[in-house]
Amino acid sequence: MSDLPPHDDADAPHHPRFQRLRKLRQHDLLSPLQWRRRVLFWTGAIVVGLSAVFFAKAADYAFELFHSVASHGWWVPLLITPPMFALLCWLTQGALKATRGSGIPQAIAALKVEDEDFRTRLLALRVALGKMALTLAALLGGASVGREGPTVHVGAGLLYSMGRRFGFDDPTAAGRFILAGSAAGLAAAFNTPLAGIVFAIEEMSGTFEHRMSGTLLTAVFVAGVVSLGVLGNYAYFGDISASLPLGRAWLAVLLTGIVGGLAGGLFARLIIPSTLGLRGVVGRLRARQPIAFAAACGLALVLLSLLSANGLYGTGYAQARDILQGHSDTGPLFGVLKFLGNIASSWAGIPGGIFSPALAVGAGLGGNIAHLLPGADTSAVVLLGMAAYLSGVTQAPLTATVISLELTANHMMALPIMAACLLARGASALVCRVPVYKALADALIVQYEAERARREPTPATEPGHAP
Repeated sequence: MSDLPPHDDADAPHHPRFQRLRKLRQHDLLSPLQWRRRVLFWTGAIVVGLSAVFFAKAADYAFELFHSVASHGWWVPLLITPPMFALLCWLTQGALKATRGSGIPQAIAALKVEDEDFRTRLLALRVALGKMALTLAALLGGASVGREGPTVHVGAGLLYSMGRRFGFDDPTAAGRFILAGSAAGLAAAFNTPLAGIVFAIEEMSGTFEHRMSGTLLTAVFVAGVVSLGVLGNYAYFGDISASLPLGRAWLAVLLTGIVGGLAGGLFARLIIPSTLGLRGVVGRLRARQPIAFAAACGLALVLLSLLSANGLYGTGYAQARDILQGHSDTGPLFGVLKFLGNIASSWAGIPGGIFSPALAVGAGLGGNIAHLLPGADTSAVVLLGMAAYLSGVTQAPLTATVISLELTANHMMALPIMAACLLARGASALVCRVPVYKALADALIVQYEAERARREPTPATEPGHAP
């Protein structure tokens, strides 16, 4: 039986339970500890926003420098890219091993495991700074990588380090700093605040804790305002006024969803160490001679770029924008070649993300599909291809939908994009059952647990134990 009086509503203002809850909320609002945490979140979000803006500018400059040097001859990248891949692989063999890859799996793994040693290994300040520096070096060497995933890693590392520095080292509190830093990093990297929130819910945590909602929203808002204030109110790919009316043109949704999903799932499967890509010969070569293997991956990227009109180097942002805006000379094989170039860069194990390169692959595939549908708006089909392929790679359809809408400032395509992303998510799961970021994060966790098990003494080896 309930302890409440008959016909008494516990949510009524006069009820004692309601009064107690109101006092607790007032105490929480006025608590110095809570205000110290809020100020730290706001300050951290500003730092993440400024770091993301600096990173974006530096990344553009690094790749422009590579492009200007490489323009002197087709042979120049042969002297730059393979040695840079080898150097980055060598640099990430030791203390900077956590800087490898996208950076999003590191943030997810640190969020899952409430172990200070594990989190510090992945998110220490030196790791965040190293991630930024080595990703810039990768772009300087022409690698087919992006900066958005690394920005998530940097954002998580900065807020986590700030939280620990000022006494918020409780595992639950530290997890909140990691989540907010990751979301703020993505929001500032793309200048897409809503995508940062959806990314945190769908990709990072999988849940949305009510107590965390205000903190997360505030961090994303502050980081977004910083990016907006410095870079201005812009859409990543410009204002794209594409549309897709109901009717036969919606065949594009079906085609881009299936093709983008299958291709994205294949890419994810090929870059997950425990699946097809790195299990056999490739895995053995990478394990035995990692530096030589990385150099070979760089060489493969250069050779593939020779088959493309504009090359496969860098984020692919310029090529994707040109395809989307309808004045591209990348050639019909750009999507497939960029797909292979992204695999070469991922297999090398160097720092760098897959968001922007994935959008470039999707744009290329969408352009190919548009040629099969002469009655449809080409820009609309390309946009669908970008969103669907990104959804296929990440298996995060909501994040892919929101990012695609915010990147182009186009809301007329909301329903077609959402449909294509959901279809791509299902098609991707047929090829790769586990989402790529989750699989890579789980691999980091398994590796850490194995190392910890080797360090800890077993009962048979403990002092005083009789064999």
